[in-house]
Amino acid sequence: MPILTRITIYPIKSLDGFTVESAELMPTGPLVGDRRWAIVDPMRQFVNGKRTAAVHPIRAAFEEGGAVVTLSRERLEVGRFRLPEDASGAAEWLSEAIGRKCLLIENEAIGFPDDADAAGPTLVSTSSLERVAAWFNLELDEVRRRFRANLEIDAGEPFWEDWLVATETGAVPFAVGEVRLRGRTACQRCVVPTRDSVTGEMISGFAKSFAKHRQAELPAWAPSEAFDHFYRLTLNTSLDPATDGPRRIRVGDELRTDVALSAPGSAGGSTT
Repeated sequence: MPILTRITIYPIKSLDGFTVESAELMPTGPLVGDRRWAIVDPMRQFVNGKRTAAVHPIRAAFEEGGAVVTLSRERLEVGRFRLPEDASGAAEWLSEAIGRKCLLIENEAIGFPDDADAAGPTLVSTSSLERVAAWFNLELDEVRRRFRANLEIDAGEPFWEDWLVATETGAVPFAVGEVRLRGRTACQRCVVPTRDSVTGEMISGFAKSFAKHRQAELPAWAPSEAFDHFYRLTLNTSLDPATDGPRRIRVGDELRTDVALSAPGSAGGSTT
């Protein structure tokens, strides 16, 4: 049975995360504190790795459960900020690092998921990440930083999480420990995984090569009809809407699939 081996929270969307031994899910689905903050321009458009390669060289280290962030980048003075009290100071530091005016905004209720309909934690097996690392001769931690999953499981087989991809019959119920979730889509990826997570340097042809490998190695258990293209990795999830009990997950929890849907549901959209 798959075991949860790693939990990563990303307090500021597009920046580094930090690992924890346990985490609670918000009633809206995301891990508490995950993508709670986002970098935007004065027009409230996201400033992220998808659109701005200058984000990649920024390093973020978190303390006190994400309440304190230390930001660093080569040739810039290190900045240490407490959030939310010094969000404006962090925004000024980020503006200098990125080279354009930035603001740091907060959404405490749900954070800034790419898909609010599938806002639960993203999930992947370590074996899947190791397989991708082998395709491109990358280190495992580099692949982790490129694909930015919240939950990592020891499932023993690459792409085991494809078992949980929703089909035309609906979402797939499962549980991590006592927390009931629904498997939604295999996450369609953007330009971010094509770039070095530190330098922003791009691997030419990454997306095309990835899709070719992914299609060739799609497990027999994967619902092929759910893959309109194969540049997809990690599972998007949502919290079971009937959840009214514990919402805390812990490293070492078992992932169980012998869970029935508590209410009708359908597959959600993509998230990255």
